[in-house]
Amino acid sequence: MKNVLERLLNLLAFLLTVGRPVSAEEIRQTVAGYDPEGDEAFRRMFERDKDLLRRMGIPLETVQPTGSRTEVSYSIDPRKYGVPDPDLTEDERAALWFASQVVRIGGKTSDAGSFMKLGGTITSDALEPLSADLGEEADVLADMYEAVSGRRRLRLRYGDRERTISPYGLGHRRGHWYLVGVEKGETKVFRVDRMSNVAVTDDTFDRDLAITVAAELESHPWEAGREPSVTATVRIDPDLAWWAVRRLGRSTPTLDHEPDGSLLITLDVTNPDAFVGWVLGFGQSAEVLAPLEMRERIVARIKGEA
Repeated sequence: MKNVLERLLNLLAFLLTVGRPVSAEEIRQTVAGYDPEGDEAFRRMFERDKDLLRRMGIPLETVQPTGSRTEVSYSIDPRKYGVPDPDLTEDERAALWFASQVVRIGGKTSDAGSFMKLGGTITSDALEPLSADLGEEADVLADMYEAVSGRRRLRLRYGDRERTISPYGLGHRRGHWYLVGVEKGETKVFRVDRMSNVAVTDDTFDRDLAITVAAELESHPWEAGREPSVTATVRIDPDLAWWAVRRLGRSTPTLDHEPDGSLLITLDVTNPDAFVGWVLGFGQSAEVLAPLEMRERIVARIKGEA
């Protein structure tokens, strides 16, 4: 949620500039974004915010006066928060500028101001062919980040029904954000831009330490389902055949290279939704040849009917 990010920035700015340890009550009354009335709501919000700051590596310190019953105070030492001059070479600054321009969020590149503080100079930004737009779902991603960090379940609409998901983490693949979560005991991967009515609940859950976001995103999510297995055949055009091979790895049952450079892939699918999401990630470079029901699912997803 955008409000969460704004509140965190307000809290960070206050603690960096106030020049002394401050109590939770002073933070509550001073920092924009906190409810000055609801005690329990403030306590939950502040506990989550402290945890988020520390997870980001920000040195939030707790100050308890020795031998005193005075309320605990909080502070951030600007000397510990600031980043020392990395003393970048010209080549390193050029590489950093290039990286800042090829990754885009909501169609916009990174602000040049922060780069200039490192001693860089603005070069040409004509990098559109290589840029990766990370999407415009900033508010939704903030909601999900809050839910992941607080281990709170999400309610949302995905496909043709309402779902309740225990979120484990977010990842980005080929221009799309994905949420790894557990629904009814089953680990699934959901594409963020296909979600709607996303809401963070107060219902918490215990994480299964065996589930990792990286592993789920890199594995074959279409195999992690409970529906009867269906054998599907997909054709990948020559331009992205290499990428399909890299993503699938050696464990895929059948990979047949065609004379024109295209790739025929045979997969056992038990999670059709994940399979459809994976196929659509290749855009027009992928075509499901069989079975017919999978082709129909693809068409329905494109039309927004699933």
